[in-house]
Amino acid sequence: MRVSVEEVFETVRMTIEQNFDIRTVTLGVNLKDCMDRKPAQFNKRIYTRLSQMGKKLNSCADELEHKYGIPITNRRLSVTPVALLIEPLPRKIPTAVSVARTLDRAAKAANIDFIGGFGALVHKGTTSADELLINSIPQALSQTERLCGFLNLASSNAGMNMTAIEHVGHIIKALAKRSKNGIGCAKLAVFANVPEDNPFMAGSHHGIGEADFALNIGISGPGVVRDVVANNPKCDLTALSEVIKRTVFKITRAGELIGRELAEMMEVNFGIVDISLASTPKRGDSVAEIIEAMGVSQMGRAGSTAALAMLMDAVKKGGAMASGNVGGLSGTFIPVSEDAGMIKAVRTGALSLEKLEALTSVCSVGLDMFAIPGDTPADVISAIIADELAIGVVNNKTTSVRVIPVPRKKAGQIVHFGGLLGSAPVMKISKTASAKFINRKGRIPAQIRTLRN
Repeated sequence: MRVSVEEVFETVRMTIEQNFDIRTVTLGVNLKDCMDRKPAQFNKRIYTRLSQMGKKLNSCADELEHKYGIPITNRRLSVTPVALLIEPLPRKIPTAVSVARTLDRAAKAANIDFIGGFGALVHKGTTSADELLINSIPQALSQTERLCGFLNLASSNAGMNMTAIEHVGHIIKALAKRSKNGIGCAKLAVFANVPEDNPFMAGSHHGIGEADFALNIGISGPGVVRDVVANNPKCDLTALSEVIKRTVFKITRAGELIGRELAEMMEVNFGIVDISLASTPKRGDSVAEIIEAMGVSQMGRAGSTAALAMLMDAVKKGGAMASGNVGGLSGTFIPVSEDAGMIKAVRTGALSLEKLEALTSVCSVGLDMFAIPGDTPADVISAIIADELAIGVVNNKTTSVRVIPVPRKKAGQIVHFGGLLGSAPVMKISKTASAKFINRKGRIPAQIRTLRN
């Protein structure tokens, strides 16, 4: 891939003036060959491999960051879904928690920001190892700092595992009670159609269809896109779509350049470039502000869904033109806690939970990082999850939920998480939902693929 001098200067300008960065480099690591019937031996093997590879990732990323002057903000590891790895181990919660602590220690030893993969694929059924892992989540994620978990509870091919969805509502409540301000729930994402190569946390894991190692890149540029939209206030939406598409094309090329060189330095496979627009609490780094720059009076008001759909289409077209290795989620995140524009929209009443759900029908990756009152019943949480995952199943797309029931907080209050997680207004929510429906459990069958009118 040839890169011109003009592109280099343009990328430098985006870095300095518009918050462009490589949001994450995530090394996926296969741990299936570390499996053992003895927990001590298994933990020793995975610690050695992950700490060594994590240190190598950090060292090579530092070298590239210095070489090109483009920040590589987060360095992460993802592993084979842990529910598969603990199949030979004793069926005891302390066993699963010990694996969680080992993963966390390895990430800390390598100075890795987060490690993902403490999860299970249970979209159709649940094994005893899956059940063990799910039941261990409240302890595992509350007793670790860098470990993230995921559960795939539905898919377009298999339908929705409502028995697991009902149970997960209780798991999320238990996790919230075990962690300050419910912050442990920020490290757990539940999915429909989870991708195997997602570099973003909390849902990242190393899929069973991957090689031993795969380096996946998550780029981000909401500040860059917001500026080009703001600088084109008079063009029609067709022309504006082209402007966004060309901008994402340039961002994606820069991301693939970094990713391929980093993979070569580490002597691992290059995986994918995830072109998702990921917000941060930093000024100007907001997806909501892109929508408002298009002319919508405030995120959440009428016109927001159409504007977001257009943004997503332009982002995907630009990325697909720039690289044949686009993957992961490749949409946009609209987290309530990590995006200043989203926070403002909720606080002023422009954005409700119902409108947020509608927005997720046209973008990745679902209801992300939103806070609700701590006394919300488990069946209501399960119902929210079921509604969101149904959008993914029916539309054959990835959707997820990362919900934080904040203990002792009520609707309208603000909870401060700190750092990249920002602050979140606790959203108003009905305490009564669909308990009888959720408690039926079972499985909602997959949607029919014909008669799609």
